[in-house]
Amino acid sequence: MNRPKIVVVMPAFNAEMTLLKTVQDLPRKAFDEIIVVDDKSTDRTVEIAEQLGLRVIVHDENRGYGANQKTCYQEALKSGADIIVMVHPDYQYDSRLVPFMVGFIKDDVCDVVLGSRIRTRAEALNSGMPKYKYLFNRVLTFIENVALGQNLGDLHTGYRAYRRDVLETIPFLNNSDDFVFDSQFITQAVFFGFRIGDVPVPCRYAAEASSISFKRSVVYGTMTLISVLRFLLKRIGLTHDPLYLKPRARK
Repeated sequence: MNRPKIVVVMPAFNAEMTLLKTVQDLPRKAFDEIIVVDDKSTDRTVEIAEQLGLRVIVHDENRGYGANQKTCYQEALKSGADIIVMVHPDYQYDSRLVPFMVGFIKDDVCDVVLGSRIRTRAEALNSGMPKYKYLFNRVLTFIENVALGQNLGDLHTGYRAYRRDVLETIPFLNNSDDFVFDSQFITQAVFFGFRIGDVPVPCRYAAEASSISFKRSVVYGTMTLISVLRFLLKRIGLTHDPLYLKPRARK
């Protein structure tokens, strides 16, 4: 890939306390453009993003995390991006690692790169990750790895990089508008034969970082298992699932 255009997308919701720090940590030469999609924040997220000179798209209503990503990726593709990196603007993930994640794609090693928060159990828990989230992550990641034929460290990370043709191939507009979007996307990437890798990434859990409650985590875990089941049923030819229908070419 010769001089690819790299676009960082940020699905934002009430990130006024952390957006600036996240952007400041991004190595300036590691990207060509930042697109912030605001999901109807009630704070100064949009104002701060505009002050930083970022490209900002604002939803007219709160649509959900998955719907936010859909807009992020559509706008990145429209902008001519060759590599798209999703960085949460809540400062939970270390945005300094963007060039390393991009490197695996530029050098044709991977098509999808995930930032793994689980290098060791101690490191993950010391970062502030709640114990129940760590347990859910380990159980779900193990099940998904077995079912999908992968060997990845953290299948529930929100720090991801994609080659353009991944987003052009996967029918992500058919995915959920909620958090299970990410799990569905992984099953789709495997189904369509893309190469997935991961890199260790330090993370920070703080009051201002985005997180879901225990109850929503249980719902998310259940929906993730359903996503795996849908993948398996499609793989053996028992369903015609819209998650795995190759979309028409996008303009």
